[in-house]
Amino acid sequence: MSGKKLRILQVNKAYYPHIGGIESLVKQYSEELGRFCGVEVRTLVCRDGRGGTYRETVNGVDVTRAGSLGTYFSCPLSLSFIRLFRKMAKNSDVVEIHVPFPLADAALLLSGYRGRVVVAWHSDIVKQKKLMFFYKPFMTHLLKRADCIITATEGHIKGSEYLTPYAEKCRIIPYGINPSDYLSIENAPILTEKCTYKDSVKVFFTGRLVYYKGVDVLLKAFRLVKGCELFIAGTGELEDELKAYSHRFGMEKKVHFLGFLPDRELRQAYADCDIFVLPSVVRSEAFGIVQLEAMVYGKPVINTDLPSGVPYVSLDGETGITVPPSDPKALAEAVNRLAEDVALREKFGKAAAERVKTHFNEENVISQLLGVLSDGRVMAALRN
Repeated sequence: MSGKKLRILQVNKAYYPHIGGIESLVKQYSEELGRFCGVEVRTLVCRDGRGGTYRETVNGVDVTRAGSLGTYFSCPLSLSFIRLFRKMAKNSDVVEIHVPFPLADAALLLSGYRGRVVVAWHSDIVKQKKLMFFYKPFMTHLLKRADCIITATEGHIKGSEYLTPYAEKCRIIPYGINPSDYLSIENAPILTEKCTYKDSVKVFFTGRLVYYKGVDVLLKAFRLVKGCELFIAGTGELEDELKAYSHRFGMEKKVHFLGFLPDRELRQAYADCDIFVLPSVVRSEAFGIVQLEAMVYGKPVINTDLPSGVPYVSLDGETGITVPPSDPKALAEAVNRLAEDVALREKFGKAAAERVKTHFNEENVISQLLGVLSDGRVMAALRN
């Protein structure tokens, strides 16, 4: 590098404090990459809501939030984003685009940028078929143009309708967390103190209450579960419907809706639960970082066998149990099996914590990412 910094541009729809799995990941990438010597990171996103462009420093990260005319089909509409992308990409050695984000695909096509392009493929667009009709040509151009496509698991490639022709470009780099950030919290009986029955096995779910998370399936399963209480952390469009279902079937004493939990309380809930469940029903759930957050505390995970990265995170029969999606009976059987077998929970939980430590450690993940972004040129760089 001859003393010249590697200039990285991170591109995504939104950035912290916007809440979302990809947004958390882009925040992690931006902050951690910026701690390497010889690396300069800038991040381009769209602002939340309508309004003009502004630039700020967020926890040491240079963030530009392009002005927006609003959000349509879950994608911001911003002419200034296209202008800013062209300007900022011109002064970058590598651009990492987090997709799906149709506006970024269009901006790259119109920018004339000739440098290195890395695509972070988080999931296919599953639900918005009308959008795909217009978006697919831009997406195809992006995939052809990309020097490398990063996916978090092999399941992202195998389960995608679009990545197979570009498999030779794909590089698997899992998402990662820093175990010490989680294990350093002070434990608190945040779930235990809410239990109706002191001997209940505590089953925990956290996530947005939207269709693809499968919380409706989880509630149906809980009608068949014995000796457990379910704790649901999160908000979303289905919240009232899910609460009404719980009330209709008389489950108020064993189903607890916690609403939004701040990070500290959320981590205490992970630590206090006995079983974590991710009952997602479609491949819009591409990975499930929440699995890692439960596993780091030594908790067994029940997940679903989706054609995505979900079952590659927590492994069936090793760190938990994998069941078919949208199958309340199978889900109930898995919960009951773990609830009745303390030794099995401990066995899976111990393996889960070790798997996070060895396969999903943030430090290793960021080093792999830097190698891809730089094409190996600055792997000898040391942290500041």
